[in-house]
Amino acid sequence: MSGLSESVRGRLLLVLESQELTVSELCAVLQLPQSTVSRHLKILVDQGWIRSRPDGTRRLYRMSLPPGESPTRRLWLLARTELEQAVDAERDARRLQDVLAERRTRSEEFFSTEAGRWDAMRDELFGAQFFLAALPGLLGDDLSVADLGCGSGAVTSAVAPFVDRVVAVDGSAEMLSAARRRLSRFDNVDLRRGNLEELPLEDDSVQAATLILVLHHLPDPARALAEALRVLAPGGTLLIADMLPHDRHEFRDEMGHVWLGFSQDQVTSMLRDTGFASVRFQELNPTAAAKGPALFAASGRAPSL
Repeated sequence: MSGLSESVRGRLLLVLESQELTVSELCAVLQLPQSTVSRHLKILVDQGWIRSRPDGTRRLYRMSLPPGESPTRRLWLLARTELEQAVDAERDARRLQDVLAERRTRSEEFFSTEAGRWDAMRDELFGAQFFLAALPGLLGDDLSVADLGCGSGAVTSAVAPFVDRVVAVDGSAEMLSAARRRLSRFDNVDLRRGNLEELPLEDDSVQAATLILVLHHLPDPARALAEALRVLAPGGTLLIADMLPHDRHEFRDEMGHVWLGFSQDQVTSMLRDTGFASVRFQELNPTAAAKGPALFAASGRAPSL
């Protein structure tokens, strides 16, 4: 209650309830000197009304209320009703919109002057395909996923942070050892050794499955697809990434490839004949540094009940 007893602190809380702001931005909103704003911010931080966090060389402030129907929250709701009726509150709200508009203007000015260089700048800072690491977040944290032919665990490590469970299967003991080292930090990964044409998984046990650069190694790809369909729950999705047809015959001897890629007709026919629905196929754009054959992505959905 003592924290709310001063009008400046009440104004600060009204503004910081909806936005996270710096000291200089708060000075612009409240039209007060920095020393005054900083003094009242310290009191509110000490009393637990607001929290702060570092952002580079500056600090950002935001109101912090305990969850639920706490006494502090009830007190604030009562005080806010009175504070919102003050003349200063309306003026602060208008100036807050000006501050937020200035933020947008700075961003818009940057992109208006750097649009032609933005892709190069972004790639230099974050890598050309940084966003791919975030896309597994679309899967949902309640899913079980099977990484079939997991190899050294690259796909599993990308998916595991975002889902409930990953069952990673490979037929090579050496590959599984490498995967175990890579995936040791995850407690939701189940590594299993097994043949992809006879998967060590139960029926309908996962909601998604991947076959990434795997089909070209398998003597019987259609059988592996049938096994993937068996372990997928109704409505579950299989994602395949593999090579388009190519003439790199040396891959047979150097890397044990059984097949020199797959055409769209081959892949879509295998998926449909196996029983998958909603079959899709898309050639992937090659990256500049890639030296291997062109790739595709294909997917199919296990029929719903």
